[in-house]
Amino acid sequence: MNSENLSPQQFTGQVGFYSGKVRDVYNINHTHLVMVASDRISAFDHILPKPIPYKGQVLNQIAAKFLAMTADIVPNWIEVVPDPSVAIGKLCEAFKVEMVIRGYMSGHAWREYSAGKRVLCGVEMPEGMKENDRFPSPIITPATKAEEGHDEDISREEIIKQGIVAEADYIQLEKYTRALYQRGTEIAADKGLILVDTKYEFGKIGDKIYLIDEIHTPDSSRYFYAEGYQERQDKGDKQKQLSKEFVREWLIENGFQGLDGQKMPEMPESFVQEVSDRYIELFEHITGDKFLKADNSNLAQRIRENVEAALANLYV
Repeated sequence: MNSENLSPQQFTGQVGFYSGKVRDVYNINHTHLVMVASDRISAFDHILPKPIPYKGQVLNQIAAKFLAMTADIVPNWIEVVPDPSVAIGKLCEAFKVEMVIRGYMSGHAWREYSAGKRVLCGVEMPEGMKENDRFPSPIITPATKAEEGHDEDISREEIIKQGIVAEADYIQLEKYTRALYQRGTEIAADKGLILVDTKYEFGKIGDKIYLIDEIHTPDSSRYFYAEGYQERQDKGDKQKQLSKEFVREWLIENGFQGLDGQKMPEMPESFVQEVSDRYIELFEHITGDKFLKADNSNLAQRIRENVEAALANLYV
């Protein structure tokens, strides 16, 4: 059994529930969130038809580790990790933007650049760059958070002009984003990896800003292997990477980019297993820890018992 098969639970004090592309989120007493990381996988804003074994556990445990390792930069929402696939923390009022930061010309930035665009989210990109080249300095390319459908690129100026985020808050979000990316870059380099690009989400309680959701996971980030990076660039070879981008590339090769009229391709079991193996490989490579597969034989009961015990302690 995997977490894709989980039905929504009902926890003590639950006043709301939201099922996202990957996570199931429970509102407890309007003060806390229980976030269950499922094995669902999304690409081009569509949930793929088959779950990826242990993906939820990988995401939850990477995010928890890196939130702890960046808490000196910005406070974060997590209070307890009671289960391999669950985090519980403060309910924040989320800013309606994702702070995307890119150190390299990859993924969405490259697709835009190769189509002839030289400005992304109001940020100018230099002429003469090749795919996966390093930017002279990291660029921040925010996106609006869509309830449904595609997140949309947006500039800093439009975010402030439209009142999506107050100017003072946005300036602080940019500072946090750059500091978090620098820390993530250093952590990755220590493990022989390059943090190519990533995204952060933030929220507020009162006047205090918190880092929320996940951080530096293969769903929110792209990693290259540092060894041989420059040699591959010089030769024009594809970079060896640990990220979800290879899933997007597989979909593109099979005629799907989430556009109207396109049919989601069938995922063979061999590909599902390859994705699972890659997620586990990234976990072990970026954390330096051995991945211990949780016993998912009675996943719903395990999560229920662990969450209820944690909630009881939080509300003592």
